[in-house]
Amino acid sequence: MSFKAALEADQEVPESWSSYMTTVYRSRKPPTIGSYDPDKLEAKAREVTKKNEAAFLYVFGSAGSCSTDRANRKAFERWYFTPKMLIDASDRNLETTLFGKKYRSPLLLAPIGVHGLLHPQGELCAATAANNMGVPMIMSTAATRSLEDAAKANGDGPRWYQLYWPRSEPLTLSLLSRAKACGYTACIITLDTMCMGWRPYDLDTAYLPFNHGIGIQVGTSDPVFMQSQGTTLRADEQSPYKGHEYDKIPYPFDPVACDFAREAGDEFHTSLKSLGRNWSRQIHSGLFRTWDEIAFVRKHWEGPLILKGILHVEDAVKAMKAGCDGVVVSNHGGRQVDGAIPALIALEKICDDPRVRRAQQEGNFTILFDSGIRRGSDILKAIALGAQAVLLGRPYMYGLAISGAQGIEEVVRGILCETELTLGLCGFNSLDEIWGKREKVMDKIELGFYN
Repeated sequence: MSFKAALEADQEVPESWSSYMTTVYRSRKPPTIGSYDPDKLEAKAREVTKKNEAAFLYVFGSAGSCSTDRANRKAFERWYFTPKMLIDASDRNLETTLFGKKYRSPLLLAPIGVHGLLHPQGELCAATAANNMGVPMIMSTAATRSLEDAAKANGDGPRWYQLYWPRSEPLTLSLLSRAKACGYTACIITLDTMCMGWRPYDLDTAYLPFNHGIGIQVGTSDPVFMQSQGTTLRADEQSPYKGHEYDKIPYPFDPVACDFAREAGDEFHTSLKSLGRNWSRQIHSGLFRTWDEIAFVRKHWEGPLILKGILHVEDAVKAMKAGCDGVVVSNHGGRQVDGAIPALIALEKICDDPRVRRAQQEGNFTILFDSGIRRGSDILKAIALGAQAVLLGRPYMYGLAISGAQGIEEVVRGILCETELTLGLCGFNSLDEIWGKREKVMDKIELGFYN
């Protein structure tokens, strides 16, 4: 029964993303995250991690002066909706189709590393929450849990894998093989982090978890990597990659305590540091790949292959020519290049290109968007500009820090509820009605954007 039919029959309306608002009001309880407002959410996450401030700043911080991060958010303020009245928008949905598969919403959990800095269960929380909601999670190569453990926690939920491209071809093949075996259906190659950007928040305290073996657990669970380190994995009945001690990372992570442990001769922390250094040499080595090398990954990955970090129109076109299935328009949330173009402006330019637009319309190329999403209205603006889905980053990490899997769910359900409500209030029933049709949905108004 449709929403409108249920209302007219005075029956319980079917569940939708927007029904979450009714659930909240009926509960008479505040969310565990404290507030659905993104600024208050961030403040709450900072508060609960005050004894572990460096971990919060690792997620919060950006490159240089943080100008790119600020510009990412400011760019959304150039666009204003023009709602239309007396349109029946009673029955709405946020369904979208990506690479031939239909999803309940256009939102994916972005690939963010080292969840274990903020919660003892690390990426298992995101995997569980994503499964509960039917929202795809994208597992990072810089995770604090193995691909296998995250997949198990994710159950039959949709999941993708993000590849930080190792220097070693055998290691690359091993990671891709494991991802495929664990049910990760799409592969995203992150291009903008061949080396790490200049991040003062971390540099000021010399805080880099990987140097202590934190965020390398995809590596320490990999037989090819561990064999290269002269170490073999202990097997158990469930998986050849489980049962090793290197997944038992300290929480909360205290680099000073790790230093003391090594100085005292602790073999575990000494080996973690060595493994962390060598893993970083693989995935953040400073080796800059070139376009002709994409063919190697394309040859060995049968599913959708997506390039993340695209900001230039010609790079999007090159991705098509290289046989990739899509791109993520992203500046890494402002974490790599200070003063980079806001991702939303890059999205507008890329989707305006007739070559890209034609490939999208023919179903041959997919544009995803990342960097700056904080509200439901942001999602709709990105869709109207031509994105087919968006990646949510820092907000769900703040939810993780506050209340684990439940916090992530509250963040995501809240933002998707707002998305669906705003869609209807603007006079639309589905994302198909607004996709790439910004002239129908909103107007660009410069209100002191650069002030």
